[in-house]
Parts: sequence; structure tokens; C-alpha cells
Amino acid sequence: MSEVKLERRIVIAIVFMVILISAIVAAYFYQVKVLAVKKNVIGIISIEGPIVYSYTAKTYTSIIHEALTNGSIKAVVLEVNSPGGYADLVERIYLDLLELSEAKPLVASVTMALSGGYYIAVAADYIYAHPTSMVGNVGVIGIGPPTLIPSERILETGPYKVTGFSKLLFPHNLSSALDNFASSVIQRRGERLKLSSAELKRGLIYLGSEAVKVGLVDEVGSLQKAIEKAAEEAGLVEYEVVYLKPKKPTYTPWGYGWQGRWENLTIEFLAKLYPPPSMYYIYIPPEMYMQEPTKQYTVSNTAVTFGSSGKGVVLVDKTHGNMVSSWELNILIAELAKRNIITLFTYTWQELDLALNNASCLIIASPIIPYSRDEVDRIEKFVNNGGILLLFYDPASEHVRIPELFDPINTVSTRFGLTFAKGYLYNEEEHYGIYRNIYVREFVNTTLTQNITSLLFFTTTHIYSANKGVALTSDTTYSSASEKQDKYAVIAMVENKGTVIAFADITFLMEPYCYLEDNYQLIANLVSVIEK
Repeated sequence: MSEVKLERRIVIAIVFMVILISAIVAAYFYQVKVLAVKKNVIGIISIEGPIVYSYTAKTYTSIIHEALTNGSIKAVVLEVNSPGGYADLVERIYLDLLELSEAKPLVASVTMALSGGYYIAVAADYIYAHPTSMVGNVGVIGIGPPTLIPSERILETGPYKVTGFSKLLFPHNLSSALDNFASSVIQRRGERLKLSSAELKRGLIYLGSEAVKVGLVDEVGSLQKAIEKAAEEAGLVEYEVVYLKPKKPTYTPWGYGWQGRWENLTIEFLAKLYPPPSMYYIYIPPEMYMQEPTKQYTVSNTAVTFGSSGKGVVLVDKTHGNMVSSWELNILIAELAKRNIITLFTYTWQELDLALNNASCLIIASPIIPYSRDEVDRIEKFVNNGGILLLFYDPASEHVRIPELFDPINTVSTRFGLTFAKGYLYNEEEHYGIYRNIYVREFVNTTLTQNITSLLFFTTTHIYSANKGVALTSDTTYSSASEKQDKYAVIAMVENKGTVIAFADITFLMEPYCYLEDNYQLIANLVSVIEK
């Protein structure tokens, strides 16, 4: 065989191999790209864990986009096991899922769908839960704006440029976010929902079987039931089930999503991740919710000194780790100063014991260390000599440390027949912004309450006293400790040789809260009592 013929055969063989390989490759891509479009696929989108990073939300929305645009995906099952997360990220996922639900059947299967997790699940047309799945917890957690301490080196162009929100309006901002959440649930669940808007906003958690009864979910069932339902809604007999992943890996500098157990999320962590003001549709276990950094005050060694002028001296006790400072008492101090009454902070018991000999009024606010019997005897002697004792307490975390909840203040107050209750008060019918900012509109006629028709207290407890108190809430108010509806005393007075006045809130003293309702009038009346 000539060399020319051999070369020709080799060329023909090579050409044949190229054609054959090309045909095989073309057939492969035809199978993948063309026939794949004709397949019936039910996609599963798995929402797992807290949604606290923007890239986590970006990953989910990219998967939703794939499910929306891929013609081979005929229906989607949303698998939810999440306590929710940062409000904006949750809303981003929810709104994308609404777009998906309008285009294709969307069915949810929930293991845990709390707060923002339920917000996401409610985008589905039909929701399955396990008998003991945790469902609901509709609500918002907000970390309010800080107080700006200005600098003359760093300048801002407006009063809210740094803080972003008004302290007075922030409760209403939270209320608006809650309304958005609740409205979405009411709209999506329609007539299936058996809860009123007020009941929905209470933030209760329901087991799966209970959630069916109140209409938060449709049926108790497994993931397989959800897949079958999605196939039925899409009219599919034969189909393939595929867990959907993003086409391109999303850059996650710390890994994919939250790396720890969701139960270990704390308010402190979230505050660092998204500095206040911030809002979350999230469920956090109570013990983690309480782990917010407690406000600390610098204790100085300033000595107590007395001037020769002045109508009297008001002492502020700082000897028992009292969680109060001039920030809270600033307006009261200013009103006293207008009447030439000086206010002194005392930091050791020896200073306080000596100063009581020349004082007209003693303020004890938010102590965290119990008083000894001898110390209470000294305070009682001061009152029996005609002195005025003002007791302030507040159940908010800024003013209390667990586990000595209320006990230190009661080591003093019980000597005078007054006891600060545990828990806090709330009113779901009438409140300022959120349920635990309550109005007080029933008063006994005293010097302290004259010219007052309405007060606004912020996270207040209540006071047990023999005379039922001088300022009471409406009978639609509840105690978080007893869960009982009643009229509750938030200000109480005991008058004998001296005067003891107890207040179950501190926030009303502070700016800007002191300018709401008749709060400032209460401060003015209190100064009049001290002046006498």
C-alpha cells in the first residue's frame, strides 16, 4: 500500500472520529440543554437557621430566581427551619417568594417557623407542619437609637443624621413594622386564619397541631406530603425532586450563614452586627434576649459638701450599686435647682449617714445590692423625723440585674408597707407604640397628682400597698408575671410623720419622655412636695 493511500485513510479516520465525537457531544448537550427543559422538576428551597447576614439572603434570593426562571421547575416546596432574622433581609426573601408563588405552585413544609421564619413561610399557598413544629411568634424586636453625644471635630448635618430615628417615634416605627408583618399574614392566610389581628400580634408560639386549628398552617404532614401537594397543584404525574442550589457560589467570608446554634443568638451579638437602631423579625430564647449589655455608670469619689444657702438638700443614694445617674434625674434636678434646692449624689454609706442629718429628701432608685437592717433603720429614722423618701424602680434591663429582680428595692420599701411587684405591665388595647408603653389615667386627689389627667409610663411594674396607690392603670392592663387583667397602682404614697412616695417607672423622668402627656406636670408636682 502506497504511502499516499495510507495517509488518506488516516485523514479519513481522523475526520470520522471528529464527526463521531461531535455527534456524541451534540447529543449530550441536547440531552442536558434541550430535553432537560422538558423534564418535570419539583424544586426544594431549604431555609435553614437565622437570617442575619446579607449574603445569606442573597443566596436564597438567587435560588428563588433560578426557580422562577427555569422552565423545567414546575413547582417549589419551601422547607423552613428558621427563627427569622434581620427585618430587611426577611422581607427581601418574602417578597421574592411572593413573585415565585404568582408564577408557580409554592408549598411550605415547616419544622420551625418562628417570627421571620413564619413571615417567609406565609408566602406559600399551602403550609404543612409536623405535630410539634414551632410556628408563629409574629412580632418585632427593635434596638432603639442611642443618645448622640456630639463632637466638635466630627460634625453631622441634622439632629437625626447619626441616630437615624427619633427616640419618641421609635416605638411607632416598631408598631408599623409589626403591622406590615401581621397584614401579610392576614392577607396570605385569608379566611383560613382564625386569629384576630390583636391575637396574632401577641407573639405566641403554637405547636403544629395547634397552628392548624388557628389557621396559621393548613395541615399536619411530612415533607413528602408537601411534595405531593406541589405536584398535584402543578398537575404532575411524573416528576423529579431536586434540592435547588445557587448557580454560582455566593461569596461568604465567614462560611454559609450563621455558624453557631440559633439558640445561642443574643441581642448583644445582633447589636454588634447591625448597630442600633435596628429591627428584627426573630425569635430569641428569653435567656439570650436578656443578655443585653447593662448600662454602667462611673462611680466617682466626690465628697458631699453643703453650701450655706438653699432651702434644702436632696440626696441621691449611690451606695448600693444604684443603676441611675444624672441622665435619668436631670430634669428633676433642674426643677429643684430653680427653687434653690441642691441635689447631691452620695457614694459611701458613711457619707449618706452624715448627710441625712441636713437633708430634706432621700432618693433611692434601682439599687442592685440589698440594704441591711441597720441601714433601713437609719432610713426609717430619717422619714420619722419628717423627711421625704422617694423610691424609684423600673423593670427594664437598664435598671435591674438578674437574678436579684426587685429584691434590693424591697428591702427598703417593705418597711413602709410598699412592695414592688415582679414582671411588668402591658396593655394591648391602648398603648404608645408598643404594648408595654401604657397610659395611666385614674388618680387619687393628692398634691402629687393635682392637675394631672394622663401619664405615660414606659415598661413599668406595679406596687402593692394598703391604700391601693394614688395613680392606677385602666382595668384592661395586664401583669406579665400574673397574666391577670386588673387596675394596677404605679405610684403609691405613705404619709405619717414623713412621706414615702414610690414610683414603678423611671423613664418618665427623662427627656424626651417627660414631655409626653402630663409627665412633666408630675415632675413639677413632685418638686412641690419636696419644697414643702
